[in-house]
Amino acid sequence: MSTDASDAGIPREPIVLLTGASGYVGGRLLPLLARQPGRVRCLARNPEKLRRLASDNVEIVQADVLDPDSLQKALQGVTTAYYLIHLMSGSNNFEEQDRQAATHFAAAAKAAGVQRIVYLGGLGDDSDPDLSPHLRSRHEVGKLLRESGVETIEFRAGMVIGAGSLSFQLMQSLTDRLPVMICPRWLTTKTQPIAVEDVLSYLLAAKDLPPGESRTFEIGSHDTATYADLIREYARQRGLRRWLIFVPVLTPYLSGLWLALVTPSTYEVGRHLIEGLKNPTIVQDPSAQQAFSIRPVGIKEAIQQSLAGEKTD
Repeated sequence: MSTDASDAGIPREPIVLLTGASGYVGGRLLPLLARQPGRVRCLARNPEKLRRLASDNVEIVQADVLDPDSLQKALQGVTTAYYLIHLMSGSNNFEEQDRQAATHFAAAAKAAGVQRIVYLGGLGDDSDPDLSPHLRSRHEVGKLLRESGVETIEFRAGMVIGAGSLSFQLMQSLTDRLPVMICPRWLTTKTQPIAVEDVLSYLLAAKDLPPGESRTFEIGSHDTATYADLIREYARQRGLRRWLIFVPVLTPYLSGLWLALVTPSTYEVGRHLIEGLKNPTIVQDPSAQQAFSIRPVGIKEAIQQSLAGEKTD
């Protein structure tokens, strides 16, 4: 009869749980986690979609964050859990579903003795009465995870610049397809985007932070720009000539419909993302610079990295 490692006095390997492994950030985080000591457990509603990612130290388990009973077994033995789930693309009522999912996951993590949750949310000022539903939901999820009592490291980021990032892809598609853009005023909103490579560095580093209280870190490039500036810089690097004509009225509803016509994104996701563009996404709390040695690249280099990544892909 085999002897369990814990019964023999041998400590078990640490298990890191990764949700959202089929998503943009999670899919890039998985191979980085797999190279580190310990085991990685990927949570998936449909395990067959991720089966090809399984290896000696990567296992795929079936569970659904909207089904609390399915989470109990998935979280057993987990030390650190990455929560990279956002249900905006799958539901018209994404706020309620995100709320349920975070509540279920947080309770299951607490019951299983998980030591730390690492969560990637969105920038935005909590005191802004006009904060978009998308950003408000991102902040609420972080709050629910913290309230579980499990130490939670929340990163708040704006647009993630990288080949495959949905928000960056929206900007790319518009710039690639429209030589002349009729632009709403929200393209003058200030933002601090961040390269996906820097996001991954923060997520990895969070796993090894000394134990402590829950913390929220705002992360972004050292550059502040408008969305129009991003379009111009992207066009410059692609060798495209683009004209931006600003108009006073172009509602989020019409903007989302416009995006659905000219980009590969769905209407609903595009509309929710557009609603968030009216809110400045600026790093106001510099504490990430004290807690981490990571120094994010500027916007120009981030776009260069993204274009190079497209060629590699």
